[in-house]
Amino acid sequence: MKTYLLAASLVVGLFFSPLHAEQKKVLGPWDVHYIAFDSTMIDAKVAQSYQLQRSKYQAVLNISVLNSSDQKAQQVRISGTATDLTQKQIELSFREVREGDAIYYLAQVPVHDQKHLNFKLDIWQGTENQKLEFSQVFYID
Repeated sequence: MKTYLLAASLVVGLFFSPLHAEQKKVLGPWDVHYIAFDSTMIDAKVAQSYQLQRSKYQAVLNISVLNSSDQKAQQVRISGTATDLTQKQIELSFREVREGDAIYYLAQVPVHDQKHLNFKLDIWQGTENQKLEFSQVFYID
């Protein structure tokens, strides 16, 4: 858990609030931590170093997969989609980021005010395959 917090704090610039708190689901042998947030929450220098576009119309999805038994970061493959209420589907492209022992995966998705997105992700490691599904509404200031 310690490595995930270090990695997450680097990505979100130490910003966590009740509206943007990380979430966790236990999927098979993994604790999968996930958070989606407005990309303007990231400091400009941090965004540049991670090659993330800062815009109130771009959200960032951050996924971290830990072994449930020893909490070690897992190298996985992630693919998935974000689908809005009109059934428009957006393919997500994840990039792996390593910070010391931490491994996490970042993707960006376009958003607008009150955009409701349903995320469906496939996570693989060897023969292990798990599905993560969640929904989130994004608000633009």
